[in-house]
Amino acid sequence: MKLSSRFALDILFVIGGAFLAVAAMSFGASVAGWVAFGVSTGFAVLAAASLVGARKAGYWPGHATVGLIALWSLIAALVFSGTVLTWLVFADAIALGVAALADLTANEIREESVVHRLEVTHAAVGSAN
Repeated sequence: MKLSSRFALDILFVIGGAFLAVAAMSFGASVAGWVAFGVSTGFAVLAAASLVGARKAGYWPGHATVGLIALWSLIAALVFSGTVLTWLVFADAIALGVAALADLTANEIREESVVHRLEVTHAAVGSAN
């Protein structure tokens, strides 16, 4: 069984969102802002790379959303300060995690549907004989 790159990236995005949510509430605004800038820059690059390397059109909506959230987060980290920055980093982290979980769910539903169709089709063909 091979781990798909889409699954691995989505799990990384969920973990990164959780890390940023904790960092936003644990550190001061300036530290949280710079952490958010670094993590969001990395996620924006990863999301863009996954879009460029995507072989299926189904990859686009989930990772494009994550990339847009990451871009907004890195811009917000540079523009805002103080309490506003703290809450923006927190909100962006939650949005990043939700988008990644939604993409994971969409992928699993699609994969389960394919497996179900294969099993039902195979069982129907086998019982017809």
